[in-house]
Amino acid sequence: MNTLALVRVQARVEGVVQGVGFRPFVHRLATGLGLSGFVGNDATSVFLEVEGPESEVAEFLTRLRSDAPPLARVVAVAATPVTPRGSAADGFRIVASRHGETAATLVPADTAVCEDCLREMTDPSDRRYRHPFITCTNCGPRFTIIKAMPYDRPATTMAHFPMCPRCRTEYDDCLDRRFHAQPIACPDCGPSLWFTDGSGARTVGADAAIAAAAQVLRQGGIVAVKGIGGYHLACRADDDAALARLRDRKRRPDKPFAVMPRDLEVANEHAHIDQTERALLVSPARPIVLLRRRRDAPLSPLVAPGNPRVGLLLPYTPLHNLLMMPVPEGAGWAPSALVMTSGNLSDEPICYDERALERLGGIADAFLDHDRPIHVPCDDSVLQVVEGEVVPIRRSRGYAPLPIDLGRDVGQQLGTGGELKNTVCLTRGRYAFLSQHLGDMGSLESLRELDRTVSSLRNLYEVSPDRLGTDLHPGYATRGWAERNGRRADLVHVQHHHAHVVSLLAEHGRLGEPILGVAFDGTGYGTDGSIWGGELLAVGSDPSIFERVGSLATVPLVGGDAAVREPYRVALAWLRQLGVPWDPALPPVAAATDEERTMLLALMERGTRCVPTSSMGRLFDAVASLLGVRHRVTFEAQAAIELEAAADAALRGRFVRVGNPPGIAVRSDGTLDPGEHLRWLVACLKDEVPVESLALAFHEALAGAVAEAAMMTAPPRGIRLVGLTGGVFQNAVLLSLTRHRVRRTGLDVLTHREVPTNDGGLALGQAVVAALAGATPATTEPEE
Repeated sequence: MNTLALVRVQARVEGVVQGVGFRPFVHRLATGLGLSGFVGNDATSVFLEVEGPESEVAEFLTRLRSDAPPLARVVAVAATPVTPRGSAADGFRIVASRHGETAATLVPADTAVCEDCLREMTDPSDRRYRHPFITCTNCGPRFTIIKAMPYDRPATTMAHFPMCPRCRTEYDDCLDRRFHAQPIACPDCGPSLWFTDGSGARTVGADAAIAAAAQVLRQGGIVAVKGIGGYHLACRADDDAALARLRDRKRRPDKPFAVMPRDLEVANEHAHIDQTERALLVSPARPIVLLRRRRDAPLSPLVAPGNPRVGLLLPYTPLHNLLMMPVPEGAGWAPSALVMTSGNLSDEPICYDERALERLGGIADAFLDHDRPIHVPCDDSVLQVVEGEVVPIRRSRGYAPLPIDLGRDVGQQLGTGGELKNTVCLTRGRYAFLSQHLGDMGSLESLRELDRTVSSLRNLYEVSPDRLGTDLHPGYATRGWAERNGRRADLVHVQHHHAHVVSLLAEHGRLGEPILGVAFDGTGYGTDGSIWGGELLAVGSDPSIFERVGSLATVPLVGGDAAVREPYRVALAWLRQLGVPWDPALPPVAAATDEERTMLLALMERGTRCVPTSSMGRLFDAVASLLGVRHRVTFEAQAAIELEAAADAALRGRFVRVGNPPGIAVRSDGTLDPGEHLRWLVACLKDEVPVESLALAFHEALAGAVAEAAMMTAPPRGIRLVGLTGGVFQNAVLLSLTRHRVRRTGLDVLTHREVPTNDGGLALGQAVVAALAGATPATTEPEE
């Protein structure tokens, strides 16, 4: 080779490029093109140098992006020409990791076991046959086992499992699929699996433990199964008695459970699955996907009582797959589908460590356990598909903590989130890192996990936040945490719905673009001290400032939180406010006892314990009760979910649509007034119009009102973009109808694609507002 014709390039690759087989990929690519040089990891990126003919080097740089491993996310490639060394004979090599950098690289998410590993696991001639912890460079645990970066074995929870000689050979062989696969293990050197029954007796050995667990499941028992990010509580999905016991012990009477079918074929027996939903189910993230349940699905009605949808997730660990297969020389039985719900008591974080025996002992009949430590607990992610577009509901395992590109540098900030479905968010430069799902903040255990998660993310990314963005609500535990852990001058109190709107802009990298944010949810503390939740907020070129340009008309929230648990209270408050008599024939009136009605009327007349609210979530509750769908709830949004199901039934043509109902009026000040529409619903009930038809009419009226309000408030302010955000827009019927109605006006519509529309995305908006607002609060708190 003529050295004068050679070029040499020094490059740095940023993104999710560690723990995903990127260095072996670079090695294969370079050697395949006949290039010399080296590649290695440091704490911030992958560094490399390549030398060879100019055309081959150019092709190499192009294919760094186009041919990257499936789990990699290349964000940037910075290449600089350097002087050629004429070292072609040296070949290409992988060099040792460099430490001591000032900022950490992007951390990979956990991924489902790959097809290659599954093939080996089911091959009797393979040395990892039926190994519950089989993994390679392309799959397995990542985020949940990483303690520090760079991502090398000593910095993971696998550090205490020394590799056997054969695993070490694979690990050191750059042509092997397990080259530098940090969780590499085999039956000779890896973690151990065991089964513990109700008496505490232990069964060791992978197959014996799996067979014992299968026997308990077969007999209708509940087994706590340790996975990648924590424990699941598992039982047969077709066993009414087992599910009744699980609901009773977990104190979860109605909230749907997720189901894990053996494979895609079984999944198709349970639900209608379109192409986009199928792609999600089999993706490396393996989330729970909300699907339309088949009427003849072989599932107990207790899986998701009163809900036409079911959440399915396919097996994503080797252990899950083994549990779904008959054990050789065993009883020959294996489940076709299991309920797999988070291993916790309701409203507590998922169990993931040695305390699981104590915390889950009152729920599970047995445990299928292992000794690979989990450093970061991580619940399953939940998604749905609406008109072909993915809508995240919970962003956790498989997605956290992958970066969100904000499109601009916002420095180092922290958002502490809200009170329900919580996450926290760190920013570093132009990237935001949203934590795994932490759940509700109502317990001491939840606050401990909040503290631990913030500490872990700060250490991973070496971030020291300049400011803390936190909710305006004085009673939120996350605000209390922020005030205890941040200096007062560094705290920025962010109004709840403002944070929702900014999170939507941030995930799309459109910060600074004017938007009319339609933020509909259950509860958010307003700048006037009332409870907001049906808001139209105009946000201009400075995302840290908003103007409230419209809202739902207010109604008294009688009894405070009790009204959230008992939707009939909100329905009665609306009826009284509209001057509609409490006719005993009306469902919400009949749902209340004489004593309850007397008490509620007295509170309303005196104005005692009656907080005014513009909450859209509470309007959905009121309509659900008014139509007789649901009067009392046992989990958040239960009434709204069942109202959506009724509307969906009508939308699919199973009920006649009502012609020309009155809409929800939009006043000149931007107020959405549902009064006439509610009066019409009452009249239709007396005429025995099907509830499903009325539920759809309400959804259509609300979608129309949003479009009308958008046209009234956005164009006069030079705004052409409308954002739909907040937990109410998890409602697929409402989201679809509203998106179509607004687009018909000529305005553009923005919806969530990466970050949950519910409070799981709140922390992102808080962190961004904190960055852009500086030390000055983004909103003014009401006077005490």
